[in-house]
Amino acid sequence: MKKYLMSAVLAAGISATGLAQGLQRDVQYWRSYDKRGVNIFETGKADTVAFEGVKVRIGGHFTQQLQSLSHENTASEVLNANGVNVNELIEIGSGSNLATANLNIDVELMDGVRLNLITYLSSRHHPESWVKGGYLQFDKLPFLGNPEWFSKYLTLRVGHMEINYGDSHFRRTDNGNAMYNPFVGNYIMDAFATEVGGDLTFQSNGFLIVGGLTGGEIQGGVTSPDKRKISLLGKVGYDKQLSDDFRVRLTGSIYTTSGSARNTLYGGDRAGSRYYLVMENTLASTSANFTSGRINPGQTDNITATVINPFIKFKGLELFGTIEQSKGKAANETEDRKWNQLGADLVYRFGSDEKFYIAGRYNQVEGKLAGSGLDITIDRTQIGGGWFISRNILAKLEYVTQNYKGFAASDIRNGGKFNGLMIEGVIGF
Repeated sequence: MKKYLMSAVLAAGISATGLAQGLQRDVQYWRSYDKRGVNIFETGKADTVAFEGVKVRIGGHFTQQLQSLSHENTASEVLNANGVNVNELIEIGSGSNLATANLNIDVELMDGVRLNLITYLSSRHHPESWVKGGYLQFDKLPFLGNPEWFSKYLTLRVGHMEINYGDSHFRRTDNGNAMYNPFVGNYIMDAFATEVGGDLTFQSNGFLIVGGLTGGEIQGGVTSPDKRKISLLGKVGYDKQLSDDFRVRLTGSIYTTSGSARNTLYGGDRAGSRYYLVMENTLASTSANFTSGRINPGQTDNITATVINPFIKFKGLELFGTIEQSKGKAANETEDRKWNQLGADLVYRFGSDEKFYIAGRYNQVEGKLAGSGLDITIDRTQIGGGWFISRNILAKLEYVTQNYKGFAASDIRNGGKFNGLMIEGVIGF
């Protein structure tokens, strides 16, 4: 593998010395994969790294959990064709989950032009390696005379990439990358998708404006053209370090499409959730039932989602909030359905370089289920803490409890509840 990587970079005109240096150095306009990346959102416009020719930086994330969760429900018996009760919960207990890993490659191609490529080496849903996505980021335009107005204010991204809707995707766990998330699990409605498209970001004196368009689907395609519409996204906000001790950020985001063969704004994470096999039946498997503990509102045809995210940090105390609503439907439905999500993270970081923290999160979603039309509610509480053993190593402990309300007696989630402890170790570099 090392031989082939060396041959490839030499063929691309990258020297062996440049590769060796690039493996260890930071790159331009980039979010660090270790502790330094915590509470970083969009990459800024500060030009802090000199361009010294084409360089490759290779990094990675590795994460492992120990899980001790239990679950219960009150659903009625429902037998399948083989006489199996599909509402009987699978027996779970204490044990270790699959270790997950990411391979991160960043390449400085030109001054202010960077390539990002992330590959999932191991994930809950896929045992094989596969590419999450990749994009080009332009913070300068050296091939167009390097206009100052672009270098000072604008960032352009194009590719198959994680869309910049809301701010929670900057804090969530992304397969092997759990370095930025103070908790073990993500939100119940997990707004995350990789789509083909582009976005343009304006930043000046704390003010932020983002506009973008995508194909609206996780993989794209050319069939069923009448079903495919362009998705539009936008974000406005303000993010300012008002003093050494006080930072405030407030953003509002929108994502909308009038039609899609299969939109996955809340189902785009193909890696899987952290709470393995909770609320799953006896026929479930770790890889096939990879979204345990989450809910997807199923608005896969048309959808308009909006979210407001406040973030306040005063010394070691930080608050991050989510106020979100989605409206839309699947192709076989006649009327739009609404879903609402509330989330609040409270984190206190302390010790030298804030290497310790304690944290609590409350998350609630409510909405109308497709098919049954029932109004349901799911709530989750997470309490825990972490220790950055070094800037590259993080250990977490979490207690989680989640409740399901309003589901039909024939639904496995009727009277559902899970709770217990999670321990997670993370490495990022």
